[in-house]
Amino acid sequence: MRIVTYNIHRSRGMDWKVRPDRIVQVLEEIQPDVVALQEVIADQIDYLAETLACPFVFGSNEKLRGRDYGNLTISRYPIVYSHNFDLSFRSREKRGCLRTDLEMPGGRLLHLFHVHLGTSFFERRHQAIRLVSREVIHNPELTGPRLVLGDFNEWTRGLVTRLLSANLESGNIHEHLRRRKTYPGVLPFLHLDYIYFDPVLRLKSLSLHRTPRALIASDHLPLIADFE
Repeated sequence: MRIVTYNIHRSRGMDWKVRPDRIVQVLEEIQPDVVALQEVIADQIDYLAETLACPFVFGSNEKLRGRDYGNLTISRYPIVYSHNFDLSFRSREKRGCLRTDLEMPGGRLLHLFHVHLGTSFFERRHQAIRLVSREVIHNPELTGPRLVLGDFNEWTRGLVTRLLSANLESGNIHEHLRRRKTYPGVLPFLHLDYIYFDPVLRLKSLSLHRTPRALIASDHLPLIADFE
């Protein structure tokens, strides 16, 4: 099972050209089973999802120049349920956690929680507590393994990292990639993109998709996790 998290920066590349076709080409290079895209504008959804020919759900968190803006989850597996949780904090930019329940082969559910957290320290503390609540990832009605991924905007070991690490496994980028930073793609000096998961999912490999096209398509690179 190949899972990808990718902040596509509204499909605006490092050359400032808005090219959703490049995002699709990058994903076609990767061939993911499930992809979590952040910073997606609603009028690009049909092109992104229909070109990849997969089911999708969109969690709108904000308006950007009058257009819905948020997180998009695309899956080769059937989507049986979705809900977008509001993680917004005071007057900061609105943020969300998009839960998507996927029906895996054999009928078991995988609960995917797709986030793009805020850039403020106090904002992320609020979001961390909300994220690990009984309403979101600790919901007692969850029946399958959980996977929490996205752009966490947490470049130090803050409350989000501590709370999620206490309950879930985390892909160790230093162990797998021999590096500690992932952003920006061209010259990384921060680690923003994370994947957390229940230990019933065994992480086989973790990698950054660093190709010439990916380096220009967005300021982030896709983070790829291969699971059993």
